[in-house]
Amino acid sequence: MRRAPHENVATVLVAPRVLADVELELMALDLRVWPVSTAPICADGPRTAFQIRHRLLLQHRGDWAVAADWTPVWIGFGPSWRDGAEPLPWSAHAALWQALDAHAEHVRFHRRLGGVPRLPLPQGVHP
Repeated sequence: MRRAPHENVATVLVAPRVLADVELELMALDLRVWPVSTAPICADGPRTAFQIRHRLLLQHRGDWAVAADWTPVWIGFGPSWRDGAEPLPWSAHAALWQALDAHAEHVRFHRRLGGVPRLPLPQGVHP
């Protein structure tokens, strides 16, 4: 049985007041930010966002309490990081972790990627 096509993403909690700044910075690195609550792959985005935030907060038993009302986002990799069907290069991972580390006060994340169904490009954007 083959795995359905997916996209590698980091799941990150971001303080709402810096979300736009973080998104702009990541866009310059060809990293795409998708707020879970409005992601086109979610049938019920707000509920999925709540569940993700709740699960992450519980995993850290209070250590991430500051992020209780932060925005869960998925961060994916744009076409400049891809080489056909090859796995993402380690430089892509490093660029993402370095960019998030620069905002350590306003983000919470694990240094690992998960998979979600492919996220469509916004209208008018071509790889």
